[in-house]
Amino acid sequence: MAEPMTLEAFEEASEIVRKVTSETKLVYSEYFSEQTGNRVYFKPENMQYTGAYKVRGAYYKISTLTPEERERGLIAASAGNHAQGVAYAAKLAGAKATIVMPTTTPLMKVNRTKSYGAEVILHGDVFDEALNYAMALEEERGATFIHPFDDLTVATGQGTISMEIIKELPTVDYILVPIGGGGLCSGVSTLAKLLNPKIKVIGVEPAGAACMKESAKQGQVVELPEINTIADGTAVKRPGEHLFPYIQENVDDFITIEDTELIVAFLDMVENHKMIVENAGLLTVAALKHLNVQKKKIVSILSGGNMDVITMASIVQHGLIQRDRVFTVSVLLPDKPGELAKVSALLAEEQANVIKLEHNQFISINRNAAVELRITIEAYGTDHKNKIVGALNAAGYRPKLVKSKGTYSD
Repeated sequence: MAEPMTLEAFEEASEIVRKVTSETKLVYSEYFSEQTGNRVYFKPENMQYTGAYKVRGAYYKISTLTPEERERGLIAASAGNHAQGVAYAAKLAGAKATIVMPTTTPLMKVNRTKSYGAEVILHGDVFDEALNYAMALEEERGATFIHPFDDLTVATGQGTISMEIIKELPTVDYILVPIGGGGLCSGVSTLAKLLNPKIKVIGVEPAGAACMKESAKQGQVVELPEINTIADGTAVKRPGEHLFPYIQENVDDFITIEDTELIVAFLDMVENHKMIVENAGLLTVAALKHLNVQKKKIVSILSGGNMDVITMASIVQHGLIQRDRVFTVSVLLPDKPGELAKVSALLAEEQANVIKLEHNQFISINRNAAVELRITIEAYGTDHKNKIVGALNAAGYRPKLVKSKGTYSD
């Protein structure tokens, strides 16, 4: 086997991972190209059989193991996607796999990992706690550990994505890569620079877990005291020690993304590309609006699509609220027949679709003076919402917008 993170190793890995990966051709995005003034393409690794790119590094790593190392069994820690990659790759290699996952891992990821024949152990609230437990089990059981990111062979397997991007789009200017521990970004950036040093590689992290950006700023690997992000696939406190030098050398810049931006990006991908992309994979979609460039060819890597339905429903709901397509207003009415009909007629005239009504007669002792009506409304967006609120104001209802926590604002 070739020395990892060399051109020879990347070429070797590309041939090997082809046996287990789907062909994820670049998808041109007319919507995001118009939004940003660039030519935007997506590398849809969310369409892999295991739902993420992780099968690349896992399968390549296992292919380099000796028969004796495989027979001892494999062990890994993962928030979900590496788990499925290792479990699937182990199944193909005829090896037994044990995966330690945080207790907060979405049920779909847990069940999918089990479906590939792996033993799943739930331990710890965050990935780092699961990782420490898996490393303790490695010693106890004498198993072969497959690190989710801090392994140069694993990172080489992940980097095969660059080979495919550049073969399909040789004139690519920018590649945007999500960062958790750094395995994907180190592999992609290293191979991209080996093939064409002019390509700019941008690492994208959640603002609530930007361990790599902080490490790059300090010039050494640092551990964040705490992390908080909905992008569970990149929720890592400390980046990979072995990978850090490659990130320092080959990544041109870092962008951090707020969770609220991921919610909007999810809606954009569903509505414009009919794609389900998990929060970590949406980092590079949200980052498109942060790039201060024009007329460039940009590839955003969609790292995965493993999102459970409950999370999906919550994100859609929050996204609609953020975009003013769903909102709630409170109005005060006299408690007498016909008042509700007047409000309903006004809303119908403004083409406001009523989702829910709450009628509270007990907001005031004087029922003639005040009965509260809370109306949850579906609108076309901010302009339509403002028009509806303006019409209610003009009719003398003095509507108050109801915030999600139940407080009011004018």
